[in-house]
Amino acid sequence: MSTNNKKWFSLNLTNKKKQAPSSGCGCGKSEGGCGSHGQQTQQRKDGFDQVLGANMDRRNAFKQLTASLLAGAGAVSTACSVSSSDTAKEKAQIDWEEQFKGNYKLMTEEEKKSTVDRLVRKHQLKTEDTLNMSSKSAEEDVLFGYAFNISKCQGYMDCVSACVEENNQDRDSQMEYIRIHEMKDGKGLNFGEADDNYYHEVPADGHFYMGTQCFHCDNPPCVEVCPVQATWKEPDGIVVVDYDWCVGCRYCMAACPYDGRRFNWKTPEVPQEEVNKNQHYLGNRLRKKGVMEKCTFCIQRSRKGENPACVEACPTGARIFGNLLDPNSTLRWVLENKKVFRLKEDLGTDPKFWYFMD
Repeated sequence: MSTNNKKWFSLNLTNKKKQAPSSGCGCGKSEGGCGSHGQQTQQRKDGFDQVLGANMDRRNAFKQLTASLLAGAGAVSTACSVSSSDTAKEKAQIDWEEQFKGNYKLMTEEEKKSTVDRLVRKHQLKTEDTLNMSSKSAEEDVLFGYAFNISKCQGYMDCVSACVEENNQDRDSQMEYIRIHEMKDGKGLNFGEADDNYYHEVPADGHFYMGTQCFHCDNPPCVEVCPVQATWKEPDGIVVVDYDWCVGCRYCMAACPYDGRRFNWKTPEVPQEEVNKNQHYLGNRLRKKGVMEKCTFCIQRSRKGENPACVEACPTGARIFGNLLDPNSTLRWVLENKKVFRLKEDLGTDPKFWYFMD
C-alpha cells in the first residue's frame, strides 16, 4: 500500500470511529436503550425466514430472494431514471426466468408450455417476427423407424439441403446432420475410402451411395454417457437433446458409433428470411453456441403425422419413414419382405435405421 493510501485509510478509519452508530430508532445506542433493537432484529429474521424457510428448497429460496433484490433495485432505478423501456424490462425478465428453468424432461406440461411461450415471445421482441413452436409430446402406440434403399439413392443430396433448411442449421459452418457416402462398387461398405464431399455429376459410374445420420438407437450409448442428462430417448423412439441443458462436453459425440452428432463451435447463423418458423422445443428451434445437435427425425413434422424433410425431398424414393408399431405401414412391409441389415449390429445399440436393396 502506498504512503498516500495508508494516510487515507487511517484518516477514514478515524472518522468512522468518531461517528455515532445509527440505530434507526432515535435512542442513539446500537444495543439496549429503548428496547426496539431486539424487535428490529427479530423483524429482519422473520423476513429472511419467509424467503429461506424450512419449507422451501435452496434453489427456489435463492430465486425468490434474488428476485426480491432485483425488484428493489428496479424500484430504485425507476425512481432515479425513467429511461429504460418496458421492452427491455420484459427481455430481462424472460432471460432471468430462462436461467432458472429445469430440465425439459422433468417439466410438467404447464412448465413446458410456459417455456415455449417465453421463447416465442423472446424471438418476437428481438425480431418482431412470430414463431410457431410446439412442445407436443410423443403419442401412444407410435415407435418411429427408418429404412434406406441403397439401390435407389443416386447421390443427389436433395435430402441434405432439405434437412439444413428444415432444421435451421448453421449456414456459415455448413453443418449437416445427414451425410451421403459415395462408395466404389465391389469394395463393400468401406466408409474409410468413401467420398463424403464429392463435387461432380451423379450418379458416377462404378459407385453407389449410402446415407447416414442419427439412427435413434433403442439402446443409445450417447444417452448413457451424458453427465447432465441433457439427451434421452423419448417414448416414440426419438433421441432428443435439451439444448439449454447441454454443457457441450461432447461425451455423446465420442460415444456415438455412427458419427450421428454435431457440435456447434459458434452461434448458428440463419438469415432471418430463411428461418423455419415451424419449430419444436426438442427439434429445430434456434440453438445457442457450444451445444450438441443432431437429426431428430424432424420431430416438429413427425409428431404431426408428416414425413421428415429428407424423406419428402428425396427424388428417387430411397427413404422410407414410418411407425414400427403399425402393421400396415410401408416401413413394416419393407422389414418383412426385404433383406434388411443395420450397421454395427454387434454393438447392441439396436438402431431403428435399416438398409436394403431391391
